[in-house]
Amino acid sequence: MMLDAVAISDIGKRRKMNQDFVYAERERVGKLPNLFIVADGMGGHSGGEFASQWTVEVMVEEIRAAISDDVEQVFTQAIRSANRSIRRRSRENPALYGMGTTVVAATLGGGLLQVANVGDSRLYLADPKKKAIRQITTDHSLVEEMVRLGEIGRNDARHHPDKHIITKAVGAKERLAPDFFRVEIAPHELVLLCSDGLSNMLTDEEIGKILYGRKNIEQKAGELVKAANDKGGSDNIAVILIARGGKGAGAQKGKNVSQGGRA
Repeated sequence: MMLDAVAISDIGKRRKMNQDFVYAERERVGKLPNLFIVADGMGGHSGGEFASQWTVEVMVEEIRAAISDDVEQVFTQAIRSANRSIRRRSRENPALYGMGTTVVAATLGGGLLQVANVGDSRLYLADPKKKAIRQITTDHSLVEEMVRLGEIGRNDARHHPDKHIITKAVGAKERLAPDFFRVEIAPHELVLLCSDGLSNMLTDEEIGKILYGRKNIEQKAGELVKAANDKGGSDNIAVILIARGGKGAGAQKGKNVSQGGRA
């Protein structure tokens, strides 16, 4: 199955350090047909930057070595291994103490999209034909929990003062259970992985409007980042955009791009 993919990590307009890290590999990684990861680090000094990159590196190494054909098991073990490693490095180095990261990881094969996530980095599916976008992952955040309990409305959540507080992260606790999703995907649908530097700046409708356009995926990914920066760029912005069998060109952009585009 042919895939086009674009990966961008942008520092934004207000941060001095880029703590987002992206990984995009269109070819096989271990037993997975492809692999895409966004990680959004947190922690003072260089902690967040280290946590996001190190988590991705550990996950990729674990996935390459995995012997199971069960994608949920492979993703879960990789994320838990990264969690143990981050916690160990945090204990060993006082400068990295308390660091952590979100992660959303995906693989696509045979019309089936399989996704794991921890934290509030997201995966969306966009249907340009129906002009519809849906969030597949569920944020692990205090505000999302308040919405689920009916304490605040969905519209209020976007601007809530506690929106930045996440309830689950790689490195935060000894035991970690990522969410996992299996979703059938139509050939024309687009897959978007992103950090909250995009989703906090743009509404789902604004994201969708860009993705429904007729431009190629490299142009669409660039427009997403530009739109987030035009809205203020208050955080780092990570974007991976994937199309099945499309003609969009790939790209490598941003300080923390491990792999991007048409590998």
